[in-house]
Amino acid sequence: KVCPLVPYADLRPELPRLLKNMWSTMYSAKGVGLAAPQIGLNLRLSVVDVRPEGKPRRLVLLNPEIVSGEGVMVEDEGCLSVPGVFARVKRFARVRLRAVDAHGEPFELEATGLLAKAFQHEVDHLDGKLFIDRLPFTEKLRVLSLIKDLRRDWT
Repeated sequence: KVCPLVPYADLRPELPRLLKNMWSTMYSAKGVGLAAPQIGLNLRLSVVDVRPEGKPRRLVLLNPEIVSGEGVMVEDEGCLSVPGVFARVKRFARVRLRAVDAHGEPFELEATGLLAKAFQHEVDHLDGKLFIDRLPFTEKLRVLSLIKDLRRDWT
């Protein structure tokens, strides 16, 4: 399900509480990003902290969109929505992202490496996709079988 755009003014009163919950959830799960749909909210909002060179870099992404991408990287990727499941996912190596920050200010960032991967992963969540949706058919079947086995173990 594609999350709708959210005017900053509409979200502003709830944003501090919502962000505190999202950061807490993400850090407790040892993630580098979290999208609002992962905690049951149909909002076009995500948070990312990839800690480049060991320095925290907390980014709030309201209404994010990938405006350009180039190059290719294929790397292991996982997701807090399917813990313990990893697969090699093909992504852009460099992206330019446009979003609104926690203070209602629009911004653009260019990213490579883990940050580029995190931006694309979180925008996918907001577009109703999981990383497994980007896998070739046979790899997707393997991962779905693994998820089915994990669900059986969890119940």
